Amino acid sequence: MSAGRYPDCESICIVSSLKYSGPSIDWRVMMQGQSGPAEFLQAHPILRTESLSEAREVVGRAFCDHRLNLRRRGAKLAARHNHVGGRHVSLNALGYGTEVEIDPGQLGHFYLLQIPLSGGACVSHRGEEVVASPRLATILSPDRETRMVWSEDCRKLLLQIDRQHLERVAEELLGSPLPGPVRFDPAVDLETPQGRALRNRVLAVVRAVDGGELWAGPQGLRESRAERDVVASLLTLHGSNISHAFWRSERPMLPRDLRRAVAFIHAHFADPLRLDTIAAHCGLSPRALQIGFRKAFDLTPMEYLRQVRLDSAHYRLSRRRDPEGVGDVAHACGFSHLGRFARDYRARFGDSPVRRRRRAQES
Repeated sequence: MSAGRYPDCESICIVSSLKYSGPSIDWRVMMQGQSGPAEFLQAHPILRTESLSEAREVVGRAFCDHRLNLRRRGAKLAARHNHVGGRHVSLNALGYGTEVEIDPGQLGHFYLLQIPLSGGACVSHRGEEVVASPRLATILSPDRETRMVWSEDCRKLLLQIDRQHLERVAEELLGSPLPGPVRFDPAVDLETPQGRALRNRVLAVVRAVDGGELWAGPQGLRESRAERDVVASLLTLHGSNISHAFWRSERPMLPRDLRRAVAFIHAHFADPLRLDTIAAHCGLSPRALQIGFRKAFDLTPMEYLRQVRLDSAHYRLSRRRDPEGVGDVAHACGFSHLGRFARDYRARFGDSPVRRRRRAQES
């Protein structure tokens, strides 16, 4: 990564949590007329400095030890950091005022959602590189190496979540113990309905904090519920190695016939299922089943089946322990044609199964 690769960008980092039930928020409107990262959480400043060592120390206390370096000789740092910390999450507004390189290694004890509001950043995480922008956020998992370059005027919102808290919420939602660490897909597309919903909920927390509705005093029931709800939103709105399990957990919200169809698919996804087989099991005609799935999931039953198979394969290929061959994974998840599996996998996850398996073993 070379200096000057990114356009001038300002970045604010928010680390937050809350379920937002109000109207949608247009963050572009929220940002109009703002000239710096201090506008968010301005009642909670913890850093204003031109000193690189002071910035490294204060930001490190809020997050973790890290290396922080200027990308241009003679550049002037103008670091500003606002911070609100709850029991299990924190909200931050952070800007450096110049292009910087940040190397935290592994975060260790927390997840970090980074939402750029303007400008850009290059984020290298678990062997993947994401060029973040106001349309593409990133989520960092705690047990993977990370390096970042923030452009000169980069501003981000960051959502920091304690690892153990996220795992507890995940197990509560699933109703069963986790099979291993939760690892999110690093790129968060903010142009999708799920991405917009996640961004709006984070921005809603900022408005609640700035309006004195959250963390204005000691943490109470409202703040605890906010922490739990924002974590649940992240888990259910963004892809991870346990996304396929959340699809199962949504069954009670569906009509009885569709619940039976979904349960049948999840129980037999590795079998050579056909549309008429699924329809017969739940007592519907194939056409009625297709209409029901389109209404509930905006997918056909066979598209739903393919996504369940792909999510299961993605999870198995991401495991570090007991690695399986790509062909074995494909067949175990119901794919009879290896080339078609590789094509569908790349379309869903932006990578080949072979590379995913290799990176999982190297990390």
